Amino acid sequence: MGTTTTASRGERKVARDMAEPDKGVIGKQLDDVVCACRDGWKVMRRKGPSQLQFWFIALLIGIAAGFAALAFRKGIDALQSFLYGARDVHSLTDFASSLPWYWIVAIPILGGLCTGIILHLFTPDGRVRSVADVIAGSALHDGRVEKRAGLASAAASMITLSSGGSTGREGPVVHLAGVISSWVCGLIRADGITGRDLLGCAVAAAVSASFNAPIAGALFALEVVLRHFAVHAFAPIVIASAAGTVISRLEFGDVTEFSLPAENILSFYVELPAFLILGLLCGIVAVVLMRSIFWADDMGNIVQEKLRMPRWLRPAVAGALLGIIALQFPHIIGVGYGTTTQALTGELLFYEAVIFAIFKVIAVAVTMAGRMGGGVFSPSLMVGALTGLAFGGIATGIFPNVSGAETLYALAGMGAVAAAVLGAPISTTLIVFELTGDWQTGLAVMVAVSLSTALASRLVDRSFFLTQLERRDIHLAAGPQAYLLSMFRVGNVMRTSDHPDAASEEAIWEVIEEGVFIGPNATLEDAMPIFETTNRRFIPVATFGAEGEPPSIDGALFQVDALKQYNRALAATAAEEHS
Repeated sequence: MGTTTTASRGERKVARDMAEPDKGVIGKQLDDVVCACRDGWKVMRRKGPSQLQFWFIALLIGIAAGFAALAFRKGIDALQSFLYGARDVHSLTDFASSLPWYWIVAIPILGGLCTGIILHLFTPDGRVRSVADVIAGSALHDGRVEKRAGLASAAASMITLSSGGSTGREGPVVHLAGVISSWVCGLIRADGITGRDLLGCAVAAAVSASFNAPIAGALFALEVVLRHFAVHAFAPIVIASAAGTVISRLEFGDVTEFSLPAENILSFYVELPAFLILGLLCGIVAVVLMRSIFWADDMGNIVQEKLRMPRWLRPAVAGALLGIIALQFPHIIGVGYGTTTQALTGELLFYEAVIFAIFKVIAVAVTMAGRMGGGVFSPSLMVGALTGLAFGGIATGIFPNVSGAETLYALAGMGAVAAAVLGAPISTTLIVFELTGDWQTGLAVMVAVSLSTALASRLVDRSFFLTQLERRDIHLAAGPQAYLLSMFRVGNVMRTSDHPDAASEEAIWEVIEEGVFIGPNATLEDAMPIFETTNRRFIPVATFGAEGEPPSIDGALFQVDALKQYNRALAATAAEEHS
C-alpha cells in the first residue's frame, strides 16, 4: 500500500512539473508538501492515525479543550458581572446581599427561563448533558457524545452559573470537551479505542484548564471517564492535560484556586482516628447530597406532570426557588468558591458552617432537579469543606492537646465528600492537593477520602454519575460484563433464512406458537433472560404488523451466537484495558 502511494505521488509530481515548467523551486516544494499532507490524510482516514500522529492530535485536542474551558470560565465571569453588577465575581456573595430583593429573585428566574428555552429547542428531552453522558459515550458509543445537545447544554449551564444557579462548571466543561473530541473522531473516522482515547485527552485537558490541575486532570480522565488505566492511553492523555494546563496558566498564572493558612498541619498521629470518623461522616453527607438531588428530580417530574407544566418553564420555577433562598443565604449563588475559601481558612463559625452546608445541599438539589445545568464537583467541594470545618471545631474543642488546626479538617472534608460523589478517590485526592498547593497534609486527606468513598459506594451505585445512568437503565456500575450485552442488537446477531445452519421455518413457527419470540431491535441483554428461562437453543426473531396480520419471520437468534458475540466483546474490552 505504501509503494502504491509513493508511486502515485511521483507520477503526479512529474505531470505537474511538465504542466508548469515555469513554476519556481519553492512553489514546487510547497506543492510537494501539500500533496504529501493530502496523501497522509487519506491514509489516516482509511487506516487510522499512527502513534506519532495520534500524539499530535492529542496535543491539538488538548489545546482546543483548554481554550474551550477558558472561554467557558471567562464567559461565566463576564455574564455574572453584567447581571449582578459586581466588579469582582469572587466577592459576589457579599455584593449580592446589598442588591434589591426583587433583583436577587428576578435574575435566577430570567436565567432559568433562558436555560429552559435553549434546552427545549436544541435537546430532544430538555435535559442538560454532563459527565454521566460522557461516561456513557465512552463505554457505549465509541467515545462519541451528542454534539448539538452538548453545545446547547454548555450555553444553558453558562447562563445557569451566571444567574444564580448553585452548581459547578466542571460538568458542562467536560461534556464540551467531549463534543470537541467527537468532532475530531468523525473527521478522522476513529475506531472505538481511538475514539475513547481522544475523549480521555479532551476531558483531561478541560479539567486541567478549569482547575490548574494537570495531574488530577489526567487521572480524572482515566479513573472516571475511561474507567481503566491502560498504558497506551496514558501518554497522549498526559500530553493533552499538560496542554490544557498551559492554556490556563497563560491566562491566570501558576496560582492555586484556594489559599490555606500556614499552620494547617497534622498535630500528631493520635489525631488520625478523628479523620477516620470524619471520612465516615463525609460519606454519609455525600450520600445525602446525591439522594437529595435524585429525590428532588423525582418530585420535579411529579409536579411537572400533575401541573402539565411545559418543560421549558421548569428551570424558571427552580430559579424562583433559588432566588427566594438567596435572599437569606446569598452564598448559594454560583460556584461558591468564596464560601469554600472561608471554610478552608476558618473564617466561619460552627453554626454558620452547618447552616450553609444544609442550604447548599438544598440549593444544589433545586438547581439540578430544575434541569438548569452545571456539575456537582464544585458544590461537593463546598459542602465537604463546611462539613469538615464543623467537625473540626468539635474535634479540636474536645481534644485540644492532641489536635491540629480545624482548617485541616475542612481540607480533608472537602476531599472526602468530593471523592465520594465522584467515585474517584485517586484523582479527587490529587485535585485537592493541586487546588490548595498543600501536599503536607496528605495522610489526613487520604484517610478521610478512603473511608468516605468506601461507605458511599455501597449506599449508591458507586458514584453520582453512575447512579444517574442506572436511573436511566444504563448499567455501567457493575462493569463491562453488565452492559456489553446491551450494545448488540438481535437483528445483527441472528441467523437469517439463507444461513447454512439456520433454523427451519417449521421449528420457528412452533416456538412462536408457544409465545417465545423477540424483535430484531431488541438487544442481547433482552434475549439472554429468555434463553435462561426457556432453555431453548434458539429464539425466533419476528416483526409484528397491524392487528390481525401474521408476524413476518426475520430469522432466529441462537444462544451459541449470542454467547460468542459476548465473549468477543469481553475479550476486546480486556485487551484494551490491559494494552
